[in-house]
Amino acid sequence: MDIGGKIKELRLQYGLTQEELAQRCELTKGYISLLENDLASPSIATLIDILNVLGETLESFFTTEKEEQIVFGKKDFFNSTHGNAESTWLVPNSQKNEMEPILLTLPEGAKSADRLPFEGEEFGYVLKGKVAIVVGEKEYIAKKGEAFYISGKKNHHIQNLAQNESIIIWVTTPSNF
Repeated sequence: MDIGGKIKELRLQYGLTQEELAQRCELTKGYISLLENDLASPSIATLIDILNVLGETLESFFTTEKEEQIVFGKKDFFNSTHGNAESTWLVPNSQKNEMEPILLTLPEGAKSADRLPFEGEEFGYVLKGKVAIVVGEKEYIAKKGEAFYISGKKNHHIQNLAQNESIIIWVTTPSNF
């Protein structure tokens, strides 16, 4: 870890000069310069004093936050098949999230895996084709440009009714695909 670089970064965030930080910590400007250039190592007590002036704790100073991934591309996707249906998980490790989006591609005549009842909800948007959303004993039709929203409390699946493939964005919450 680059302790000196991180001290300098925090000092600059607070708009302090090396001299101002040194005065507030009862240190010399030269010592702050040595620390920031990694030419000296502070004692724990000195580091705590510096961090107090900079509004940080030891824990927050040494905790490195992993940047959260916001945008996902093909390299992140995961594909699986069930019969002729292909599911593409659009967000990796989405089981840790509240929602789980997939891209479902159904060739002519294909259907998704049967989904067992669960406590949650599902949303879908038909990007291409025409599908039947079969919920229990009822069948609902959705075509390109239409959306569906269902409870997960009954067995359900999606059946392709088009003469060619149908493609659906399918999101479940909580995640459980």
